[in-house]
Amino acid sequence: MKIGFIGAGMIGEALIRGVLAANLTRSDRIFASDVDSDHLQMLRSELGINTSVSNIDTVDNAEVIVLAVKPQIISTVLQSINERITGEHLVISVAAGTLIRTIEEDLPAGAHLVRVMPNIACTVRQAITAICAGSNATESDVKTARTIFGSVGRVVDVPESMMDAVTGLSGSGPAFVFQIIEALADGGVHEGLPRDIALELAAQTVLGAAAMVLVTGDHPGALKDMVTSPAGTTIRGLRALEEQGVRAGMMAAVIAATRRSRELG
Repeated sequence: MKIGFIGAGMIGEALIRGVLAANLTRSDRIFASDVDSDHLQMLRSELGINTSVSNIDTVDNAEVIVLAVKPQIISTVLQSINERITGEHLVISVAAGTLIRTIEEDLPAGAHLVRVMPNIACTVRQAITAICAGSNATESDVKTARTIFGSVGRVVDVPESMMDAVTGLSGSGPAFVFQIIEALADGGVHEGLPRDIALELAAQTVLGAAAMVLVTGDHPGALKDMVTSPAGTTIRGLRALEEQGVRAGMMAAVIAATRRSRELG
C-alpha cells in the first residue's frame, strides 16, 4: 500500500510508526503532510518517510488517505483536496464526532470512505479502534482500515449510530482511567508507599486487570469474585467504593462524554 497521512501529529505519527512496525508497507511508500515542517523533518530523518507541507502532494502519491486532523478543520482540508480524490482512493477519517454524511459532502460523489475512532493508547500500540463504513465503502476498504489500525491495537466494527458511545467510552475513557491510576497511587502514598513505587504498582495493577478481562473472556464480576475472600481486605475496599459511588460516577462520566460527542456532531 501507498499510505498518505494528512496530519502528522500525535495520532498520525503513532499510526505511521505502527504501520512500519507491523511491516504493512515500506517507509518510502508512506507520505505525510502537516503544517509543522520541523516535525515533518524529524519524521523524515528518523523514519525515512516522504513528507510535505502540501496535502495535495500526499493525495497525489498515495492510495489510502488517513485524515488525522481535528474535526474543526476537516471540512477545510477536504475542500482543498477534493479535486484530487479519485475512485481509486480510500479515505479514512479519524476526526472525532464528524459524521460520514458530513465528510461525504466534501468528497467527490462515489468516494470510498471509512470512519474510525481510535484512542490515545495508539501511541503505545494498545489502542481500541471502532470502524464504520461510508456509503460507498467496500468490504475490501473496511479490511484495509482494520489492517492499518490493527497495527496499533484492537479493532471493532460498529454502526455509525454507536460512534458517539464509542467516543464517550474508549475515546475519553483513558482520561478516566488515568484518574483511577492516580487515585490508587495516592491511596498507596497515604499508607506509606513512596510515590514512584505506588504509581508503578497502580499502573501495572490496572494493566494486569485489563489483560485478565481480555485474555480470559470472563465477566469482570466473576474475576472480582476470584479476588474477594470472605471478610477479607478486598471486600472491605469494595464496600468503600460502593459507599463513595465510584461505579455510578464512572457510568456518569461515559454518559456525559457521549452526550457531548453528540452535541459536537
